[in-house]
Amino acid sequence: MKALIAYGTRYGATAGTSEEIAKVLREEGFDTKIVNLKGEKIKGISEYDLIIVGSGMGNCRWAGETEDFLKNFRKEFEGKKLALFVSTMIPFFEREGKLDDVAKTRKIALEDKVAKYGLKPIAAGLFGGVIDYNKMNFIARKGMEFFKPQLEKDGFKVAPDVYDLRNWDEIRNWAKELSRKAKQ
Repeated sequence: MKALIAYGTRYGATAGTSEEIAKVLREEGFDTKIVNLKGEKIKGISEYDLIIVGSGMGNCRWAGETEDFLKNFRKEFEGKKLALFVSTMIPFFEREGKLDDVAKTRKIALEDKVAKYGLKPIAAGLFGGVIDYNKMNFIARKGMEFFKPQLEKDGFKVAPDVYDLRNWDEIRNWAKELSRKAKQ
């Protein structure tokens, strides 16, 4: 089976997550291509059995190039197995017990996209992202500043002003389950 992972990323977390998903799918026998939609255009998806679309979230929005991909290929997804994943702040909200924020993020990141484009994914994942203050513009950095002490307390810090919220086991397990569903 041939798989395509098409993603958009802001600070690189979705790229890393896409690479890990591709690694698992290759181990499961998939011929897998990864495309960063910011740098490469996809002309068609007919050759792929499984399409995985991933996006980072910023200001409650998907990356623009990923949103465009969903819009442009939504009709062609109908004959394909489709999966979606989003890099978010979900692990932070979960550790903080902010269940309303978890539900709101799930709705905005996945449920609203599925409804907007009439998608029927076989899998949808919400994973942690990377919060990299070094790559943010001034306004974004100031808007996110109040999260820093809690991110550090929760153990997400991996470098000065960089917080990695990804759970690699969760991502790998999701990819293995996706492989199983895609082969059915």
